[in-house]
Amino acid sequence: MGKLVFISIVIAALSALIGERFVNLRRITLASRELVQNHLPNCVTLKNLDYGSEDITILGNGLAFISTGLKYPGFPPSDATSKIFALDMKDPRMKPMELRMPRSFDLDSFNAHGISVYSDPSDGTVYLFVVNHPHHKSQVEQFKFLEDDFSLVHVKTIKHELLYSVNDIVAVGVEAFYATNDHYFTHPIFKGIVEPFLALPWSNVMYYSPEEVKVVSEGYYSANGINISPDKGHIYVADVFDHNVHVLERKEDNALVSVKSVAVGSLCDNIEVDPETGDLWLGCHPNAWKLVMFDVKDPPGSEVIHIQNIHSDQPVVTQAYADNGEVIIGSSVAATYGGKLLIGTMFHKAICCDLK
Repeated sequence: MGKLVFISIVIAALSALIGERFVNLRRITLASRELVQNHLPNCVTLKNLDYGSEDITILGNGLAFISTGLKYPGFPPSDATSKIFALDMKDPRMKPMELRMPRSFDLDSFNAHGISVYSDPSDGTVYLFVVNHPHHKSQVEQFKFLEDDFSLVHVKTIKHELLYSVNDIVAVGVEAFYATNDHYFTHPIFKGIVEPFLALPWSNVMYYSPEEVKVVSEGYYSANGINISPDKGHIYVADVFDHNVHVLERKEDNALVSVKSVAVGSLCDNIEVDPETGDLWLGCHPNAWKLVMFDVKDPPGSEVIHIQNIHSDQPVVTQAYADNGEVIIGSSVAATYGGKLLIGTMFHKAICCDLK
């Protein structure tokens, strides 16, 4: 009799735990949120970007780099291979051009995620850093961009035990960068099911250079997008499940110290920073439950969040764009140049709109 009582108590406790975790998962994914359309004028679909445009970053001269073809657990299946495109934001044709890759590079397993560019101040060389997930592993590819023939030269592949679940990256030198690990586990079941279900703050940010590799910030539910302030003094990290953007101060030894967090009210993915104003632009998921339970009849929407004066006592957080999935599905990045807003997605198309 006592054994039956014990088993009944265990079953009841497990049921209560599972129920509570399910409710919490719906809460952090904003499952009940309904989106009101908030469109921008003169939006056009960009050609050649039909299989995602997960990350976008723009040089000061208006040349945008775009990563496409990301394959990720839970995404709709696709036979498309990852590619890197460039788009001249000053060209009225707005036509993305595929960058030629070196023949020696393994294109079959190329699975591009977050990207970052670094211009070497000593000679102007542009380096492109790409998070790559060949066979669902994590590593970083470094390329040199040749503008004369729109091609990439592969410099090296960077692997390290601390680069185990890399999502995004921000280069701070020719061979140095900060990167986010968006999960604690690496096994697909633990990473895709157990970890979101538990929702524990086990994610982190790490720093890499040939001389030193270390974890520099911890305690995120899922550290996602990362970028740097125009003065290079602060790092911004989007914690997608905490609905916050964290502001961290860089120290001389490349350590990071938390300054504050800014609530964004959405599940924000990648971060782009306006080099002139310091404004943050974020591609976000207004209802990530719809991503998990993907239904073509009720697709996940898209949202762009704009943060002004992030270092002030009262940052201004506004919604710059919102769509319920009729136009664009699963926005992951937003970047601006010359009064235009580029919006990229995880696995859908990309659009360019005029800012109001």
